[in-house]
Amino acid sequence: MKERIETYITREPRLQGALIGISIREAKTGKVVYEHMGDIRFHPASNMKLLTAAAGLNVLGERYRFTTELNTDGVIEDGTLKGNLYIVGKGDPTLLPETYHLFARRLNQLGIKYIAGNIIGDDTWYDAVRLSQDIIWSDETYHYAAQIAALTVSPDKQYDAGSVYVKISPRKHGEPANVTLFPKTDYVTLVHKIKTGEEENIVIEREYGGNKIHLSGEISENGGEVEEWIAVWEPTDYALHIFQAALKHQGIVWGGAVYRGQAPQRLTCLYKHHSIPLNKLIIPFMKNSNNTIAEIIIKEMGKLVYGEGSWENGLRVLEREMDGMGMELETMVIRDGSGISHINGIPANQLTKLLYTIQAANWFNIYVHALPVAGAHEPWIGGTLQERMSHLNIRAKTGTIHGVSTLAGYMRKRNGKQLIFSILIDHLLDEEEGKEIEDHILNIIAGEDV
Repeated sequence: MKERIETYITREPRLQGALIGISIREAKTGKVVYEHMGDIRFHPASNMKLLTAAAGLNVLGERYRFTTELNTDGVIEDGTLKGNLYIVGKGDPTLLPETYHLFARRLNQLGIKYIAGNIIGDDTWYDAVRLSQDIIWSDETYHYAAQIAALTVSPDKQYDAGSVYVKISPRKHGEPANVTLFPKTDYVTLVHKIKTGEEENIVIEREYGGNKIHLSGEISENGGEVEEWIAVWEPTDYALHIFQAALKHQGIVWGGAVYRGQAPQRLTCLYKHHSIPLNKLIIPFMKNSNNTIAEIIIKEMGKLVYGEGSWENGLRVLEREMDGMGMELETMVIRDGSGISHINGIPANQLTKLLYTIQAANWFNIYVHALPVAGAHEPWIGGTLQERMSHLNIRAKTGTIHGVSTLAGYMRKRNGKQLIFSILIDHLLDEEEGKEIEDHILNIIAGEDV
């Protein structure tokens, strides 16, 4: 196996000018059975989520739920809320448009038809820093670089908080494409110039500092639908916008203004909403490689441990936890929880050490079942490995950023032997080619013909 891997990575032309780190351990003993540049730092990309998930389960607990509260400083009399209404967000990434309609129905059930005061969105559970420190400006249009806020909205149950969903469908040649926005909201403005033509060449750009989204280019007449999740500017205002629409739908009106602000300490709670528990949230987080959930977990740990929901404090917790799980912090650079940073650096041997150590954790079964399963076509099982290595028994986390492809997880060979592996590839000309290289190496490890 060692000779075959060395021969392959030496001769593979797509690795010329690139770097690759590999670490393979026995799952039972932790013994390293093969490594190539195993102690050299590489960009982990979304393999960073292996650390964040482990820390989140250890610090927050598998039953942890995020909350959102509807509070008031007034009283309800004759259908009127005489005072202000505060919607207090505490990081829940699972708030959907229908959740805000649920909030409005709850108020209606309390007999509220008119709010005499203001409607105030409190997102101060986390700090006001919306983006992690190494976000590339050109990524800010897309959901994977969405702004992080304690009060937010996800368009669907993939829970890409702080984004809207756009579906683009072809029509007859030469005609404008069909474009559908969800949720249907005028918080964003679509400027649509996509034509139906021969090839697919769609460009999506959100204007910086605002929510005008430009759609241009061409969609293939004979192709399928194109879907994209686009980050909004200022998620808390987006949430308040969705909430206002829900209130109007319930026939609830208000006399004051709607704005962001901090709620006073002593208020009356009208309704408290709980998210799904972390042991369920970890499924879309890991299977779909959800960046916003990763960064929310980081801020939540910072809030609970150090009293401030910031990246600085959350990463302090993450590093503390990784130290406790046997990782050597002096060998790595950690800048975020999702892996979108191009400054993160982790050696392959450290990733396999983590994956070995956590097998003893009481939450390990939850963790390992959240990893994508190679070749499983059901999205909530296969995740980002749906179309890969269907003949191998692998659960692993993928990773992709510009020029980088990574994969780390667990393999069971046909003889029953279990291995832990990490493959980190940097400086690729095409990061998608890294997937084929990873698959080839894992086939060698498994002893398959390649």
